[in-house]
Amino acid sequence: MARITVKGVSEIRGPLIVIEGVSGIQMGEYLEVNLENQPSRKGRVLAIEEERVIVLLYQGTYEIEKNEIETEFFGRTMQLFVSEDMIGRIFDSLGQPLDGLPSIYSEDYRDVNGLPINPTSRIYPRSYIETGISTIDIMNTLVRGQKLPIFTGAGLPNNKLIGQIVRQARIAEQDGSEKFAIVFGAMGLTMDDYIYFQRLFKETGTLNKVIMFSNLASDSAAERLLTPRVALTTAEYLAFDKGYQVLVILSDITNYCQALREISVALETVPSRKGFPGYMYSDLASIYERAGIVENSKGGSKGSITMLANLTMPNDDITHPIADLTGYITEGQIILDRSMHNKGIYPPIDVLGSLSRLMKDGIGEGFTRKDHPSLSDQLYASYAEGLDKRRLAEVIGRKELNRRDQILLSFADKFEETFVNQGDEHRTIEESLALGWSLLSQLPETELTKISGELIKTYMTKSEEEIA
Repeated sequence: MARITVKGVSEIRGPLIVIEGVSGIQMGEYLEVNLENQPSRKGRVLAIEEERVIVLLYQGTYEIEKNEIETEFFGRTMQLFVSEDMIGRIFDSLGQPLDGLPSIYSEDYRDVNGLPINPTSRIYPRSYIETGISTIDIMNTLVRGQKLPIFTGAGLPNNKLIGQIVRQARIAEQDGSEKFAIVFGAMGLTMDDYIYFQRLFKETGTLNKVIMFSNLASDSAAERLLTPRVALTTAEYLAFDKGYQVLVILSDITNYCQALREISVALETVPSRKGFPGYMYSDLASIYERAGIVENSKGGSKGSITMLANLTMPNDDITHPIADLTGYITEGQIILDRSMHNKGIYPPIDVLGSLSRLMKDGIGEGFTRKDHPSLSDQLYASYAEGLDKRRLAEVIGRKELNRRDQILLSFADKFEETFVNQGDEHRTIEESLALGWSLLSQLPETELTKISGELIKTYMTKSEEEIA
C-alpha cells in the first residue's frame, strides 16, 4: 500500500494522538511521527472511527506540539529485522542496539505482532529443558514447548532466580546437533536490575546464548507493550526458521499489564476487574500462545519455543486478575513462597503449590530417567505428609508425636534444608535425582508407597554408594 502523510493532530491524550480527516488507514498500521528538531517516533494505529484515527506512540508524547507533528502511515504493520547475529546482543523494545554495537542488517524481517500458533499445527510437547534447579527439574519439570509462569511477590528474589536459570539452562541433546538460545524480554526494569542482568550475562559468559530486549522503568509505558512481541518475533525466527530450541523469559508481566491498563484508560475503554481492560485475557493469550512446537515449520525445522513468564502478584494475591488470567492460559505455575524466603531458603519455591501440567510427558525413560516420575511422586507425598506433621507439632508439641510422625517431620525439614535450599549451586538432573534418593533413604521402606521394589533396589543402593 502507498504511504499516507498527514500534518497536524487534533488532540494529544497521554501517550495517544488523535488525527482527524484521514482515510485509507488500517488497524495496527505502523507509522512514524516526524517532529521539528527531534528524532522521529514510532507508533501504531489503535482505533479507527470513520475518518478519525487514534494512534499510540511508543516513545510517548512528551515535548510535542500539535502543529509540529507530521504523521507518516506506512501501509503495513511494524516489522523487525531478524538474524542469528542477534545472539549475544542487547536491544531496546524497538530493536535498537543498547550494547554500543552496530544495528542488525538482514534480508529477513517479521511482523512483530505475529500470530498465536494454530492448534491443528501444534506438536505435543515432549522432552525437557534442564534449569539446574532441583525443585523445577525434578518436581515441576519444564517441558519443551510449554508455557510456565513464575508467580512471585514484591521483595522476593525472582530476578536472582531468573538470572540463575539463564546462566544454567541447557537442553539434553539427543545427537549433539541441537542448537539452544535464550530470548529475554525485560519490561519495566529498574536501572539497578538492568545493570545486574547485563553484568551477570557478561561476567558468566552467558551472553553468547542470550538475546536481551530491555524496557526500563524510565521508558515509555507504551513501549512496554512492544517488548514481549519483539522478543517472541525473534524467538519464532530462531525456532521455526533456524531450528533452535528457544527458551523465552518474559519479566515482568505485571508491568506489561499495568501499561495495558494505562493505555486503555487513555482510550476511555470500559474497565473490568481492578481497572484492567476487559480484553486483557485475549491480549495475554496473544502472547502466551506464541510458544510451542509447530508441525511442518519452514525447512522442516524441529525447533521449539518454551516460555517462562515472570509476574509479581500484587499483595501476594494469586487471585489477582493478572495471575488469575495467566493461570487459565498457561500450563502450570512456579510459586515463590514468602515464608520460605523469610527462613533464608533460596530459591524459595513452594513445591506443593507449584505445578507443571506437562511434566509427565517430558520425563521418564527416554527423556530423563525411568525412576524420575516415581521419585518425584514419592518426594511430593512424603513432603506433604511431613508438613501436616509440622502443623500438628505446632499444636501439641514435637515431643508428643509418635515415631513415624517424627520421621516424616524430620524428612520435611531435611527436604527444605538440602533439596529446596540449593543456593547458587548448579545441579544436573542426575545430581538432583541422586539427592532425592538420598533423602528417601531416611524413610522406612514401608513409607515408599509410590516406588516399586525394583526401582528401590536399583537406585537407592546406587545413590547411597555415590554419596559415600
